[in-house]
Amino acid sequence: VQLQASGGGLVQAGGSLRLSCAVSGDIFGPYVMAWYRLVPGKQREMVAIILSDGTITYGDPAKGRFTVSRDNAQRTLDLQMNSLKPEDTANYYCTLHDLKTMDHYWGRGTQVTVSS
Repeated sequence: VQLQASGGGLVQAGGSLRLSCAVSGDIFGPYVMAWYRLVPGKQREMVAIILSDGTITYGDPAKGRFTVSRDNAQRTLDLQMNSLKPEDTANYYCTLHDLKTMDHYWGRGTQVTVSS
């Protein structure tokens, strides 16, 4: 399984970005997908988790500003980020956890930079 994230870039504070993650390869069961972000020198942060049934959990940084969605038919995971702040600057990457095989996959991230 490969995950390819896209949509990052440079945006001014208050702006919006939409990240997408495309999944390729064989998945054998229901799966959980998530967005995480990482800033060098800091701990990884969970941004949003979405289960196969659509149940969503947002991390504190995302609450009220970000919206996660998934398209199981297209096998994509999106993250709409609004009201961006400089502290949202990070490398954002998507993950997939296959609940049948218990394999966990990480994609390459996409850099988001928010200028003040």
